[in-house]
Amino acid sequence: VAVVDVNNGNRFETYAIVGEPGEICLNGAAARLVHLGDIVIIFTYADFEASELEGFAPTVVHVDAHNRQV
Repeated sequence: VAVVDVNNGNRFETYAIVGEPGEICLNGAAARLVHLGDIVIIFTYADFEASELEGFAPTVVHVDAHNRQV
């Protein structure tokens, strides 16, 4: 995934693992790039064959200040 910190402009790529619902947690070196309470944008990517794209639409999720989907 790619992560952008809106508050300080840091951008980096890392991996994602399953966590608790609503939880966004950075570990290791990535944890030094984002501060508690910062707003982040998380991008995910995938490769598709042309035949898989019919009817495909990306998913955009917006959350509130408590990381609850709105």
